[in-house]
Amino acid sequence: MSEHPEQGTLSDIKLPDELAGRIRVLSMNPPAEALLFPFCDANARAAEQYRIIRTKILLDRRPLQTVCVSSPQVGDGKSITALNLAGALAVKLGQSVLLVDGDFRRSSLAEVLGVESSPGLAGVLAGECGWTEAVGRLDRIPNLYFLPAGSSKGHPADLFDSPAWGAMCADLRRCFRSIIIDAPPVGMVADYDLIQACSDGVVLVVRPDHTLRDLCLKAVEMIPADKLVGVVINMPPVWFLSKGSGRGYLHYAELSKAAARAGRNGG
Repeated sequence: MSEHPEQGTLSDIKLPDELAGRIRVLSMNPPAEALLFPFCDANARAAEQYRIIRTKILLDRRPLQTVCVSSPQVGDGKSITALNLAGALAVKLGQSVLLVDGDFRRSSLAEVLGVESSPGLAGVLAGECGWTEAVGRLDRIPNLYFLPAGSSKGHPADLFDSPAWGAMCADLRRCFRSIIIDAPPVGMVADYDLIQACSDGVVLVVRPDHTLRDLCLKAVEMIPADKLVGVVINMPPVWFLSKGSGRGYLHYAELSKAAARAGRNGG
């Protein structure tokens, strides 16, 4: 029987003191326009939606320790969703949470956070450094750690399709209560499949005014049914039943098999 996410082995996971002492501190200097940490009530409506996403993950019947955040295409908002989800988890759990930028081709999280992009994941997978040298603790949110994408001459797919990726993931699971990975869009590059294979679940981010319907349905079909956690609808229009109050810019919706089937049939 699987352990509940907030009980048993997951709740006991802790970053060893000897490792915590070696990990660098990343002083954030984000650009003024960056939408960071609205779950801290900077935006009450967005904060509530991030709490809903967080709660859905923590109450899932599966022990979702490593969650991959992806999207059907570029520009859907997966990176900012991954960032704020990781932050919301760190605040709630009071345990070490790691955010990983796994999108080598369009990495953006280091720039959004205003921190150095190297050393990073690419260097770890290429054998240029260890993960303890690449991971940093963000100074604004207690318990939130960040592994930037970094840079390397190796091909992204080849880096992920190496023993180093699986070995590192296993090591991180022993040190971090939750791991959120910002992955490339579903089906666009082989990197996504290799990241998803080492994840417990996948959260799909879609944007009504941007995501193409065909790509959205294709992405849903490509995610294994036992790994699809749900869909985050980013920047939805004002809901017609809200009487002008809106639903916030973020909304979590579970995608049932029936709904997925209806979508595939044009419903």
